[in-house]
Amino acid sequence: MAGIALPLQDFIASLDPSSLPKILQICSGVYFQGSVYEISGSEVSFSTGDLIKVIGIELQSVSCEDVANKETFELPVSHAGLFKVVPEQMPYSSVEEMMSLRPVGQESFLPFTFHSHTKMTLDTFTLGAGKALTVIAIEKHEGKEDQVRCHVKGEAEASAEVRIPLSSRGQFYECESEECYTLKEIMSSPFLRSRRFCLVKKTNCERVLVLSPVYQIQAIMNLRKNVLRFPSSLEVDVVDVSDLCKDVHFMTPLSLKEVLSRPDESLPGVVEILEEPHAGSLFKCNWLQGLTKRAHLVLHKKGTKAMALLSSMKGRKAQQFFLVSQQYGGRIRRRPRDFNSVYELYVASTQTKGLTVSVTRNCEEVEEEGLPGLSVGERLEIVSCTRMDLPGESSKKQKQSIEALLCHRVQDPDDVDDEEEEEEKEEEEVKQLDEKEEVRLPLYMQGHFVEVLGDNKKYKLSQLGKEFSLPLDVKVVSRDTELESDPLVGFPCLRIEGAMLEPTIQASFLDKPDYCFELPANWLSMSVCYTEEPLPWPDGQCPKSSVEWVTEVSEKFFYEFQKQRNSGEAPPPRPPKRDLSSSKSSKARSKPAKKSSKHQDKITPTEQFSAMTLNKKRAPAPPPPDGLSDEPPTIVPRKHLEVGGSAKALPNMYIKMNQPKTRGPTSDVTACVDSDHDYETLDESLASMVKSAQESVAFLGKS
Repeated sequence: MAGIALPLQDFIASLDPSSLPKILQICSGVYFQGSVYEISGSEVSFSTGDLIKVIGIELQSVSCEDVANKETFELPVSHAGLFKVVPEQMPYSSVEEMMSLRPVGQESFLPFTFHSHTKMTLDTFTLGAGKALTVIAIEKHEGKEDQVRCHVKGEAEASAEVRIPLSSRGQFYECESEECYTLKEIMSSPFLRSRRFCLVKKTNCERVLVLSPVYQIQAIMNLRKNVLRFPSSLEVDVVDVSDLCKDVHFMTPLSLKEVLSRPDESLPGVVEILEEPHAGSLFKCNWLQGLTKRAHLVLHKKGTKAMALLSSMKGRKAQQFFLVSQQYGGRIRRRPRDFNSVYELYVASTQTKGLTVSVTRNCEEVEEEGLPGLSVGERLEIVSCTRMDLPGESSKKQKQSIEALLCHRVQDPDDVDDEEEEEEKEEEEVKQLDEKEEVRLPLYMQGHFVEVLGDNKKYKLSQLGKEFSLPLDVKVVSRDTELESDPLVGFPCLRIEGAMLEPTIQASFLDKPDYCFELPANWLSMSVCYTEEPLPWPDGQCPKSSVEWVTEVSEKFFYEFQKQRNSGEAPPPRPPKRDLSSSKSSKARSKPAKKSSKHQDKITPTEQFSAMTLNKKRAPAPPPPDGLSDEPPTIVPRKHLEVGGSAKALPNMYIKMNQPKTRGPTSDVTACVDSDHDYETLDESLASMVKSAQESVAFLGKS
């Protein structure tokens, strides 16, 4: 039998979500902002008599109506304000009537306070009018009348407990409660939703509100395939006809997760795509283009598959990402990993025991920062993470302790002399084991290292996941022969970022039932519905199919995967603060004296730099003083020399050389063509002048 016609808002507000699905019939309605299909993107409207099947409801917001002026507005469910229950103004004629309006499970809404408008006499106890009574519990006894146990305050803060029969009559009024509720708490209780509230503020607020939930309804129709979504505030009357329309066939849309929850007997089967994946999809594979609306798929089987996420190295080409099933049949060889910091070494050492790396770039030693010197080709064996003290500048300062990676320097086996005797080699190995050189690398230190591998074997993808920790650098050396084209072949290096267990559905297109691919249910958002179309092969003769084990995904997929995996990972450590004064003084002490004196003459004075700018030219040189003659200056005698009156200083031959002279004929001596030098020859007169000048200088020095 059909139910009573109710407004859609009232029906949905009183609906228990666990009772879904429900079949409703449209009775009448008024559309203010267009029909429901215009809201959801369709041009068709509801008609009287239409059947809709409600399959889900979701709370969207809360509608608030002012009782005084009928003004309405909406608040989000996450609204942080608190609300207080407004007491009802109408009196109750009996205690039983007042308590019957309390919600089921009354203990959760106790204590409850009320007062009587008239005086009450209870056996030997009399209560005055207006005395507040707080209900603590409801007592039920077999063969006796039910009573409410109440707490009452007397004079001088005295208190007592009384028991009032439910049949007591009079005029009872509800008292204001100090308890406050959030919108979520109010919407989750049918009893609270039927009450009136006022918003709790610092100032008094007399605005009385009626709160109503606004849901988004998900429904399907018997003549349409897509899912309808419309608000419950749509002004339309409906009637519940679920019992009368049990045989009406509705095409039920299913998500991939819902397909997985169906029994195994539902597969294989043919489905139709109702809602295709979103435009910003996480996948870039070739079969994604075929997942269009109204396309048909064959769902073969479902299960949980172990998969690995692989990425290509960053380079000239755009980086690519692949989701690969562990059933991939290609052969893979390990590749050494590159590390650009000590922190990356530490993270890798926690996943790989006995990690050994080789230094690929020199690192200069910085003593005050605790950075050791490393040379290209040195091998380091990672031992553990420890702490080290930075060298302090003075004894008064407390040394700073930082996290560091303890390593052992390992001798390269190629450096050992092949001609050494076996006994000497054994002794060297024993000494190296007893006295290993320890190196401490701060975690914040930047460096360049490459992993040293000990094997050159070929593995399957499933073997790598069991024997080694991820991430892992690999190269595909032989393709999977079962694939038409293996996209992993040709990359010089691929990195296995991580592994996952994914629920998947093996599917194929209707025109190519033997070409299958994997649909990851947790990463692909689409809806399908089962059809009555037969399978594209004879009954019981399922063809042998090839499965595409490699699926190319987008960069967005990679970042979403990293976000889920590294949600709680701590950031790398920061380097300690530098003491600029100590670093400058240490650098000044460590600088050799010869080097400073060598470059002393090349330093330009500050005054010269002050006259040089980008916008102004350098100031011209000052003019020569007056009275300057072209004659060479006389040489002032040395102070310690006693020069007589007749003694004269010899003229400086170098000064005379600066005077312009005509160059005489060159010597007949010819340069040797075969000589490596390119010296110029001097004529005889110039050679004699140089010789006499040298003798004059030597004479002055002796005197």
